[in-house]
Amino acid sequence: MKKATLVGVATTTVFYMLCGCMGYAAFGDNAPGNLLTGFGFYNPFWLIDIANAAIVIHLVGAYQVYCQPLFAFIEGWAGKKWEDSDFIKKEYALAIPFYGRFNVNLFRLVWRTGFVVTTTLISMLLPFFNNVVGLLGALAFWPLTVYFPVTMYIAQNKIPRWSSRWVAMQILSGVCLVVSVAAASGSIVGVVDALQKVYKPFHTNY
Repeated sequence: MKKATLVGVATTTVFYMLCGCMGYAAFGDNAPGNLLTGFGFYNPFWLIDIANAAIVIHLVGAYQVYCQPLFAFIEGWAGKKWEDSDFIKKEYALAIPFYGRFNVNLFRLVWRTGFVVTTTLISMLLPFFNNVVGLLGALAFWPLTVYFPVTMYIAQNKIPRWSSRWVAMQILSGVCLVVSVAAASGSIVGVVDALQKVYKPFHTNY
């Protein structure tokens, strides 16, 4: 898990920094949010399709990972609140061909489906994809990717306060916090600017 996280975060950081730095160096503030289609060119189509498929795969996986703590919290809270409810507690066995037995919980099915539908509708109401994703990424980056892992690492390894390693990790956390605040501020400005322009729900402006 440690190696997978290291490789994943390092690879993502390298690609994001390359896209961000090269795009800004080449185009400045006029750099489009989508470097492949932001200039009005959609050829070759196969390259755009592969890029869009990669985005879907990446976001579906990230959605599942980041939503699991919320799902677990709500389901645990509901289980304690209504301990005798069959709707929340009972598991129903379904026989799936070529798979075998699969247990289904009605509360989990209804709650998670409703959550996905609600978040999908909200995302469709906000057509400025880049700014919203930037804002959500900035809000989630520091606590989930930096602060909590650093804090757990310090506690697990019992690193003494004010030691060189402790100070270095706190500096890293502080720098990443500043980056997250700056990214969130820029995304908020972009969202406000998009709302002030012609805004139509469920429509995307290219």
